[in-house]
Amino acid sequence: FDELVANDLLGDLEEIAVADKWREVLPPAIVQAATRDGKFYAVPVNIHGINWLWYNKQLFADAGIAEPKTWPEVLAAAQKLKGKGVIGLAQGGQPWQERSLFNSILVGEGGTDLFYAVYRDGDQEAVKGDKFKQVAELFKQLQTTVDAGSPGRNWNDATGMVIGGKAGMQVIGDWAKGEFTAAGMTPGKEYGCTVVGEGGYLMGGDVFVFPKNSDPAVRATQLKLATVMLDPATQIAFNMKKGSVPVRLDVDVSGMDACAQAGAAALKDPKRQVPTTDFLISPDLSGAIDDVITQFWNTPAMGVDEFVTKFTGAMQTAG
Repeated sequence: FDELVANDLLGDLEEIAVADKWREVLPPAIVQAATRDGKFYAVPVNIHGINWLWYNKQLFADAGIAEPKTWPEVLAAAQKLKGKGVIGLAQGGQPWQERSLFNSILVGEGGTDLFYAVYRDGDQEAVKGDKFKQVAELFKQLQTTVDAGSPGRNWNDATGMVIGGKAGMQVIGDWAKGEFTAAGMTPGKEYGCTVVGEGGYLMGGDVFVFPKNSDPAVRATQLKLATVMLDPATQIAFNMKKGSVPVRLDVDVSGMDACAQAGAAALKDPKRQVPTTDFLISPDLSGAIDDVITQFWNTPAMGVDEFVTKFTGAMQTAG
């Protein structure tokens, strides 16, 4: 995106953004992500919550487990399920999924301030602190509740394990909702969804950009399409299919499912509007940290102190 804007290859959308008051209805972090040099160059169309916990309600009921409110409760639930012969946590074994799980614990148990300290501020002392180590320990303990088939598994296959009753829970973005819907399941009935902890709602999402074009007719059509994409009716219809929530904070979500309504409600609180690491750190640093998280997850002998050392090392070399 930076390269496309810097090389003058995208048409700016500032004209329509001002007319339709985008800055008034979009979360500030999304505005920042879609603008360069004070102008919109992208149309945000949704917000994907990254840190959702999905669970099989029947398995929870059979085991006498209530919906977890904290990450220690998630761990306890996973261990209890494992003790009853059920896989506690269905985990896809790919670096981005392991990173998503770690960051979900970081923001939910460590808190938003710690999340920002690590990823926005690059505070290595925060990584060395007790709270970060507690997060790392929880992450490590959760690994003991997954099955041996986890390495290399795709996210949707892990979702299928929860749907089929082979596993109790999965931590993944709200795109997983499509898998539950396709299986004929209803949120709040056959499966549950929650964002664990009091930290932020980790925001990702999708955008559209338009190539720069000197033809007035093409330009007019681009702007018209941008208007349609952020129209409240389009926002509802699109996000009901996508599994995400509207990027506009002013639309009526009462007709959406329970998970989407919960996500939209969380986003009403500006303190919970937390951008994912893609918004905050360079691709190089992201890749380096992914490597460290994956190594920690997949190496039983690696302790928390060694993980912290490797994590801060990645920050020093790739930051």
